[in-house]
Amino acid sequence: MDETVYIIGESRTNMDNAITMIYNSFYMGIEVNVNNDMILDIGCTHTLNLTEKFIKEIFIGKDIKNSESIEDEVKRRYHGTSQKAVIVSYKDALKKYLEIKNKFYM
Repeated sequence: MDETVYIIGESRTNMDNAITMIYNSFYMGIEVNVNNDMILDIGCTHTLNLTEKFIKEIFIGKDIKNSESIEDEVKRRYHGTSQKAVIVSYKDALKKYLEIKNKFYM
């Protein structure tokens, strides 16, 4: 049976961003299969449902450790004011994931 972990990545957005006004920070919750490092699901703080849907399209099915490819795709495709926050949240989640994987699954 595959085992999954749930991690949260956090970052700040621009002060005039609606996400900052509502949530104070940008959060991404990511479910990852620890056997193959694949992102199974993702959720994020958002004001428009399309934002979360679009982020899901970018991340789901990707190897969480393939950071260069994921960052490039975010930069190429996601042009919302929280683009940088998405990348920083992802990097924060990746760091936590690698710590968890090394501690519990190696």
